Amino acid sequence: MFPGGWPGAGLLVLRVAAAIPLMLSGSLDLRGVPHSLGYATQFIAVSDGVLLLVGLWTPVAGTLKTVIEVWIILSSGDAMVAHLLRAMLGVSLVMLGPGAWSVDARLFGRKRIDIRSR
Repeated sequence: MFPGGWPGAGLLVLRVAAAIPLMLSGSLDLRGVPHSLGYATQFIAVSDGVLLLVGLWTPVAGTLKTVIEVWIILSSGDAMVAHLLRAMLGVSLVMLGPGAWSVDARLFGRKRIDIRSR
């Protein structure tokens, strides 16, 4: 769940690729660019992007990202392929985890369990 090295770097890139579009679209909406989403949804999108970027609660944040992107596809239908790709990024983060360079790894990282023989 918390691989280091090149696989950990790949998961970091995956988290960044999933977080940046979510944060940008939500922050542009909050700045006054007209969009059909309400302010609460935009705030949730930006917050979810931040959680993905730092790697905190990654399975929950990935699920929320997937729900947001599928909701955008169903409600507006604009750029369906791009939003479908972003939804799949969220699903892959749920299945793969955050990687070694994340807050989740620091909080819930690998633990060493010593079982003494009797």
